[in-house]
Amino acid sequence: MNPSSESGTIKSTRPRGEELARHGRDSLTLEQVGVDEVSVVPWTLMIPRRIARKVGLTRKWATLIVVLAGLFTTSSTITVLVVSLETIAKDLDTTATVLNWSITGPMLAFGVVGPAYGKIGDLHGHKRVYVLGLFFAGVFAGATVFAWDAMSLVVFRLLSAVAGAATGPAAMAYINRLFEPHERVRPLGLWSFTTAGAPVLGVVMGGPLVQAIGWQMIFVIQTPLMLGAALLAWRLLPQTSRASDVRFDVKGSVALGTGATLLMLAVNRGHSWGWTSPLILGSAATAVVALWLFVRVERTAEAPLMPLHWLRTPNIILPISIQSLLNFAYMGGFIVVPQMLEIGLGFTPAHIGWLVIARPLTFAVMAPVGSFFTMRVGERVSGVVGAVGIVASMIMLSTVGAGSPDWFIAVALGLSGAGFGIAGPALGALVANSVDDETVGVAGAMQQLLSQMGAVLGSTVMISIHEMTASSGAVRGYSYALVSGAVTATLATLLAMRLRATDRRDLIDRPA
Repeated sequence: MNPSSESGTIKSTRPRGEELARHGRDSLTLEQVGVDEVSVVPWTLMIPRRIARKVGLTRKWATLIVVLAGLFTTSSTITVLVVSLETIAKDLDTTATVLNWSITGPMLAFGVVGPAYGKIGDLHGHKRVYVLGLFFAGVFAGATVFAWDAMSLVVFRLLSAVAGAATGPAAMAYINRLFEPHERVRPLGLWSFTTAGAPVLGVVMGGPLVQAIGWQMIFVIQTPLMLGAALLAWRLLPQTSRASDVRFDVKGSVALGTGATLLMLAVNRGHSWGWTSPLILGSAATAVVALWLFVRVERTAEAPLMPLHWLRTPNIILPISIQSLLNFAYMGGFIVVPQMLEIGLGFTPAHIGWLVIARPLTFAVMAPVGSFFTMRVGERVSGVVGAVGIVASMIMLSTVGAGSPDWFIAVALGLSGAGFGIAGPALGALVANSVDDETVGVAGAMQQLLSQMGAVLGSTVMISIHEMTASSGAVRGYSYALVSGAVTATLATLLAMRLRATDRRDLIDRPA
């Protein structure tokens, strides 16, 4: 799908390449937000033509880079405080357990509101939703600088994540409209790297930054980056077509958000408040009722948040479930490992930052490599290989102790990055290729939602396991937590064995 030369929008009807040829390869058709006129921006205003041709940078790849850049600025800061929770807790006179909500809350919000943003983008255009979401994410990031206690920090972080979540569905929508089905593995690999790798990079950057300049300065730096990315997107992104018949599943969104949030609350606070306390039992019961209502609502909704027949389609529900389980181990482990190294082993934030960089580095290498690997061996093999890598990583990390060398920790973390780099693009492409073009955006939003819920549940469960077993020693408590990640990754491996690889001949022959 290419930008239309007549309307300045990316249509969803997937015309072939005649529009691209009409303006030539060296121009990009854009529509300014709120303006009906169309302007043609030559490539030489953004990058020298000779360089663009030499590296093979076409307009659809340039558009994808702009979109993913904004998604990176919002995703990378979700976990930027992980390594320094103890330091910030002392500064705000609270506990690291309470401040965990400044991480798990944004992660949950990033997934829960994604499907709604997908529908809003279909109605008003994904460019508008993307730009406004990124802008307000920057505004609330600036407000975080002035957080005066734990509650204000959590609230500002939550609001920033709610706004920034608009970038995820928009990126998926642009991939769907710019690339043919058989071309999507590579861009989905970059999307997977951004959504899963950026939070990991946030952890890597957070420790040294907090130690060097303080946690407030992180958001002083982040705010102009987000606002600048919003301005860049407003100037350069083409608009997508708008649908007039989009309907919002408000009841489903409320039921799902309520159920997911209360479930996370019950798991997170169960040990502190008591598993049999009225608040925990009430939250858990209400969560079950809300999720049951979500299923009931989806059965009769005119435009369901999640078509229920997907639950009976193996190549949709299995990849989504596998990615959620892998994210349980992947992000859950990445939340608790820095705390284990800092609290249990006494490592400095800078030392931790240099160790955990092994994960994003291997992810960065394996995500594009994994895309090519998947195109040759199929999604099933990639899913199994990636999941096995994460299982091995969790087992190795659970054995870390006072005498463990740095290289062992780095290799263990690197296995997680390699595993997710191989499995992530394959699972994302399998879902996108198993649904109609009209619903791939909704499928992507649901995949993001359940993936984020897996990440939140993983971090919450692992922290709770550590708290319940801390009496046996800080390091041993974290080891028990990491074993739970190995169990969920093993379950993901078994499910990956049931996947069926996409027949790429069918994708090439798929009608426009």
